[in-house]
Amino acid sequence: MSPTYAIKIFKQYGDKTISIVNENPYRLATDIYGIGFRTADRIAQNMGVDPNSQVRAEAGILHVLNELVEEGHCFYYREPLIEKAQEILSIDRPILDQALDSLARAQRIVIEERAERPVYLKQLYTAETEVAQRLVDLVSRPLDAREISLDGVFQQAEEMGVIHLAIGQREALKKSLACRVLVITGGPGTGKTTVLKSIVRVHETAGARVLLGAPTGRAAKRLSEATGHDAKTIHRLLEYSPRHGRFQRDQHRPLNTGLVIIDEASMIDIALMYHLVLALPPEGSLILVGDVDQLPSVGPGSVLRDVIESKRIEVVRLTEIFRQAQTSLIVVNAHRVNGGDFPYFEKSGQSDFYFIHRDEPEKALDTIKYLCHKRIPEGFGFHPVDDIQVLSPMHKGIIGVSNLNRELQALLNPKGESLQRGGSFFRIGDKVMQIRNNYERDVYNGDIGRIVSIDHLNRELEVRFEDHPVVYAFGDLDEIVLAYATSVHKSQGSEYPAVVVPILTQHFVMLQRNLLYTAITRAKRLVILVGTKKGLSIAIKNDQIQRRYCLLTERLRRGDPRIRPLESSSLF
Repeated sequence: MSPTYAIKIFKQYGDKTISIVNENPYRLATDIYGIGFRTADRIAQNMGVDPNSQVRAEAGILHVLNELVEEGHCFYYREPLIEKAQEILSIDRPILDQALDSLARAQRIVIEERAERPVYLKQLYTAETEVAQRLVDLVSRPLDAREISLDGVFQQAEEMGVIHLAIGQREALKKSLACRVLVITGGPGTGKTTVLKSIVRVHETAGARVLLGAPTGRAAKRLSEATGHDAKTIHRLLEYSPRHGRFQRDQHRPLNTGLVIIDEASMIDIALMYHLVLALPPEGSLILVGDVDQLPSVGPGSVLRDVIESKRIEVVRLTEIFRQAQTSLIVVNAHRVNGGDFPYFEKSGQSDFYFIHRDEPEKALDTIKYLCHKRIPEGFGFHPVDDIQVLSPMHKGIIGVSNLNRELQALLNPKGESLQRGGSFFRIGDKVMQIRNNYERDVYNGDIGRIVSIDHLNRELEVRFEDHPVVYAFGDLDEIVLAYATSVHKSQGSEYPAVVVPILTQHFVMLQRNLLYTAITRAKRLVILVGTKKGLSIAIKNDQIQRRYCLLTERLRRGDPRIRPLESSSLF
């Protein structure tokens, strides 16, 4: 083992390190961040573990399930799961059947007794079924009858907001007073923030305690600024305790509130949604606000879309673009792309939306570098590191995230104290992103910060995130990556003054309408697309959403979320 991983392993297991690794080296793949199944498998083979052993088969099945979770799935059907495991492990089918059976008996996985036998990791099965059950319970319990004059409510909201509410906004406000669970969805410029502000004020005037939350720190800060009301990340709302390793708010100690409002709900994965619904008080209400047409969450599930498609929960879709938003080509073009139409481009003069034709990746790269280093800072006054974000559809290739970061780092932050980790350098001043939730440090997947110091003596590096500094030991630097460029998926929930997006036909595998739409809606003041109109056309025409293996919609529709799980080998 490398010294870095040796230290991590010892931190995890302490004095039991040798006995644990000897007993089951595959535990390294599940317990130690950064050690994957293949590394653990190589260690196991070197230790003489039988390649056809059941312990290896079980580890391989769990590895396949975890890889599928990384792709956003909550489960996988039994037959293709076995086939994938066989492909990786080269183990005979009977051994894999026995391993699957053993994992089910040990309650590490759940196999549901229905056609095609969905196989879940235990925690995801619990999350999906509990979310469905608690939402069904909530909507089946009527709100206390309230004698409320809706005309008076609308008048009060408009007096508070000094704005006339549109029909959709009035419907949302009305349903917020009548529904235990409500979804409000709509694209940019459709007034989600205005109606949120009105809902908060009207409910508080009626005596309800309202809590506001969002999946990320940036989204929570924007929500707070927009509503004038304190907003927190969902983790802080639920009082996550690193010391205890769990949320302090749950069914035994629910949130002290009458109404919980969650913004950017498209980012919520099934695991976080589980903890949220678990902490809702029995007589409380929940409002989810988000843009269902954006990409789904980075984590497993597609909660917002599944809830809407179930038709079990009341939904208000805001469609009217307000006059002040109609002057922005960012807003107009976001809606055009979402509707399958080609965006407008200004032929001349100042605009907030541009397209630059480049048909070769090398030329596109040179253009992106020039835009970030010279053209945008000089022409629009944006800071090249803090204000400009490059969003790429892919990680690999000349204009993929990895190469863009190397090129932009060399251009925008070429000198200064640095630290080499593998094939990468970190320098003081670099923009970096956290790529996994770290509850102890209170920093989460997708958070962006700047490196402010490197301490070689104590082997530490400090990153200043938006609201606090975080110190990383050198051994933990696999938790951060350069972030001059990032994937569109990782940009969810964030907003940037200026966004540059490469769109070339080389990316055709990833070019989808909701990906392009999500990239455009991340920008507040400037969007520049660099590439070909053919690439743009491929993305706009491709409205096929990559479906995730989830059963939340069906469980909500049925109203009885659980099917008896299998825990025997009778069907193998």
